[in-house]
Amino acid sequence: MCGILGTVPSSENELFENALNTMTHRGPDSYGIENIADEVSLGHRRLSILDVSANGHQPMFHESRRYAVIFNGEIYNFLEIQKELQTLGHIFRSTSDTEVLLKAYIQWGEDCVLKFNGMWALAIWDAETKKLFMSRDRYGKKPLFYAHINGKFVFASEMKAIFPFMVKLEVSDDFHWMKKNIFFYEATEKCLVKGIKRFPAGHSGHYQDGELKLYRYWNTLDHLVEVPKSYEDQVELFRELFMDSCKLRMRSDVTIGTALSGGLDSSATIAAMANLAKNNNSYSNDWQHAFVASFPGTPLDESHYAKLVTDHLGIGATFVDIDPLKHWDKLEHYFYLFEDLYITSPLPMIMLYGTVKENGTTVTLDGHGADELLSGYKQGILESLWDARFNLKDTKDILNIYQGTMNENKDQFTRNSSSRLYFDYIIRKMGKKIMGKKMTSMDNSHPNFSKLDNLSQYLYSMFHENILPTLLRNYDRYSMINGVEIRMPFMDHRIVSFVNSLPYSSKIGNGYTKRIVRDALDPYLPKEVTWRKTKIGFSSPIVDWMQNDLKEWFSDTIHSLDFNSSDLVTEHELIKAEATKILDGSTSDYTLATKVWKEISAYMWEKAILKSRTKV
Repeated sequence: MCGILGTVPSSENELFENALNTMTHRGPDSYGIENIADEVSLGHRRLSILDVSANGHQPMFHESRRYAVIFNGEIYNFLEIQKELQTLGHIFRSTSDTEVLLKAYIQWGEDCVLKFNGMWALAIWDAETKKLFMSRDRYGKKPLFYAHINGKFVFASEMKAIFPFMVKLEVSDDFHWMKKNIFFYEATEKCLVKGIKRFPAGHSGHYQDGELKLYRYWNTLDHLVEVPKSYEDQVELFRELFMDSCKLRMRSDVTIGTALSGGLDSSATIAAMANLAKNNNSYSNDWQHAFVASFPGTPLDESHYAKLVTDHLGIGATFVDIDPLKHWDKLEHYFYLFEDLYITSPLPMIMLYGTVKENGTTVTLDGHGADELLSGYKQGILESLWDARFNLKDTKDILNIYQGTMNENKDQFTRNSSSRLYFDYIIRKMGKKIMGKKMTSMDNSHPNFSKLDNLSQYLYSMFHENILPTLLRNYDRYSMINGVEIRMPFMDHRIVSFVNSLPYSSKIGNGYTKRIVRDALDPYLPKEVTWRKTKIGFSSPIVDWMQNDLKEWFSDTIHSLDFNSSDLVTEHELIKAEATKILDGSTSDYTLATKVWKEISAYMWEKAILKSRTKV
């Protein structure tokens, strides 16, 4: 896991090195820069994980010197690919996945990415053809940005590494649309800074003769599979796939652990790790590191459930009390590092992964992706009502599941009756059907999209186009700010294809969301966690902070001259009025608090990005 930077043609060394060093947090262990015949500059900040010796140094050249690669990510199945390449005559001088990646490209060309099980943003320069090949992993776990600046093509893992090449920084023309649609811009090319674009997930491309040509190499709808007919066989196959996914992701030459929330997904992940380590002596003994964010006295605290899991597995845990006052003075710098907007403060997540690193752990296996794959969010649950609309028993089951996921804190989270939920949804859905409206998705015209049931169509969009891409971006930043790599077993492409091929009833039913995960992992988890119905999620207790620890800061901010003169904040007076209602305790509405935070975050982003360019 690292940070990459490149320019075509090459760049002046001091400028390039300064730009590369804006990403030191992504790769604190070492760095490398190569200027190749004035045609290209390639730079790499390294976080050493596989083959921590100098043999894994990047930029890495092929023995012929024709090819050079810079790569951010991990190829988990590199050992299997290496064996295949060895039978074809390739010789390896390192034990790194980077060398495997490069020789896979030489052997199979641009189709090599279809063999990779992993996450990546990569660039390979061919000195003979003067062509730069670029690729980003299937779902966009690893970031990649690019810009055309005065005849120079610049690409990097983070926008800040492109800033030094720009004459001036300007806010994007689409900024206010992105602020309003925080979950919808990450899967587009839009960026908050004018002139910078996002390289799309699941795409490859090449830059040659001054032109970038992109093409899509992966569409999940092209990779749907035949699933077993019986639910019991589906559970067994899911268990096998998940265990193998975790096994591949436990490959590491450094200490691994997990960020454990106490929810089903992260608990399932560490339980699988424990089972694999117990039954296979070839795994490192240094995996028993669980880190738990704790929010004492708030509705977001799940530390009790996390302790049930670690006690059940017989391992220790590090509990991190999230005290915002300890790090709030670094908020502006965190916005500079984070680069984007979100509905809640990045502080708890940054603090958690900071503790991970401080305790000597460099890699975590976390549970991201399961909610979007398997309907872990309450809004997705209701979409299955259309699939069950002629079945009274299943309809009641779905409504009970929906109500069971609601947070019990009624002051901050509202609740509607089941009958109202049902009729509101069905009437709205029937209206859309009558008007001929399809489920919103960039792929809704694909022949296989119509073969998915209604819930699966909704989850497809959530996974590929809105919620998950945003969270992947966030967790890349939270972790890499601290030099930590996150691996995500639920996002193995084999699991994604399998789950997208399942009927809705395998994902939700019999009283529970994520039904197949619960049944598959139940043998390894405490029952209180496997069959727990409420879902909280890892976020900031923004209401509690506004009314207690950070009350003065919020009040000072919304009344400051800078805030009220910021062009990136809309409806200043309305925001002040709504924030005041929360600050004085007139309301504790969580949704209103997130609305206030979105406006404050735009102001903080402006201070951190547009008005300060000297941070490294």
